[in-house]
Order: sequence, then structure tokens, then C-alpha cells
Amino acid sequence: MKIRLSPRQVRIIARPVISLLARTWRYELPPRNPLEDDVRSGRATVVIACWHEELLPLLWHGRGFGMGVVVSGSRDGEYAAQVAEGFGYRALRGSSSRRGAKVLLEAVRELQAGTSITFTPDGPRGPRRVFKPGAALAAQRAGVPLVPVRATPVQAWRLRSWDHFAIPKPGARVLVAYGDPIQVGPGSDGVSEAAAVAERALNLLGAAA
Repeated sequence: MKIRLSPRQVRIIARPVISLLARTWRYELPPRNPLEDDVRSGRATVVIACWHEELLPLLWHGRGFGMGVVVSGSRDGEYAAQVAEGFGYRALRGSSSRRGAKVLLEAVRELQAGTSITFTPDGPRGPRRVFKPGAALAAQRAGVPLVPVRATPVQAWRLRSWDHFAIPKPGARVLVAYGDPIQVGPGSDGVSEAAAVAERALNLLGAAA
């Protein structure tokens, strides 16, 4: 018999389980990271872009930043939203395939109010590590920088999903790397160029890690 938990049950069960596991992860960051300090303190408002597969270790790392996160409007996305909200994030529901225009407007409003927002630009269905334009468009409309971020686990279980979603193992090292902020130029060309630059930056950060 297949048991399917409700989103609320996932939140109740997943939060303590993930917290227990995540407390064993060992995050390694560059010696100086003024951008992260500014985002954490609220002095800087940015759009964070990370690959979908690394969302879990990044959510744990950034749980004290007071950020928002865009998650899919699907039923599976509701599970992710419950976990994110359990860690103190404001979950914005939508994606390129569902409620795209509405969630983009919500993200821009949050950014203009001073809340940084995390996007997974290859989610919710892929292709894997292909940067779709939503994150760059939100950054352009809000007038804030787009920042590529990797949270690469050195030891992880990988799900059999389109993105090979990563769950760091107990005691795993997680290498966090921030790319340079990207200013999104005007028009559709500015969005396309920023998305291409961010995609290259994310892949280079992962290769360096």
C-alpha cells in the first residue's frame, strides 16, 4: 500500500529530520564574503540563483537570511514550500509552467520591499542546469543584482529525478560559492544575456568546487 503524506504532515515530519541531518553538514565558504554579510544583514537586496538540485543545502545555509524562495505551484512544490517555510522562508508559489506571471509579480514586489529572493532557474522540470529567464527578469524589473550561488555537497545521495536532487550525507562537506553580482541590462536582450552569463557562472563555480 502506498502512503502519501499531506503537505502539513511533511512539514511536521521533514523539518526535524532534515534539521537533525543538516546540523551535521560542514559548510565551507570563502574566507571573506562581504556580499553574503550584506544579504544576511539586509543591507543588500538580490536575486539568488541556484540549481534546483542544490536547493536543500542552500535552504539550510540561508535559513537565517530572512529571504523568500520561489517554488513550484505543483503538489510536489507544496512539500518544498512547507519545508522552506519551516526554515523561516517566505515561499512564493509558481514557476515557468504554472502561475509564472503572478509569481514573478510577487517576487518583484518582495524585492522592491527589500526582501532577497532565491530562484532555481532550471526548475521545476528542467532541462537540468539550463537557466530559464525568470530570475533574470525579476532582477531586471526590481532593479537589483542577480547573484549565482552554488552549495555543492561533496558526499550526497542523489534522487532518481530529472535534476539528480542532492541530499548531503551525514557529516558531508558542502562547498558554498558566490559568483559576482550580475546587473541585468534593459529589454529582452538584457535578460537573455544575464541568463547566459549566470548559467556559465553557476557551472564554473561548480567545476571549481
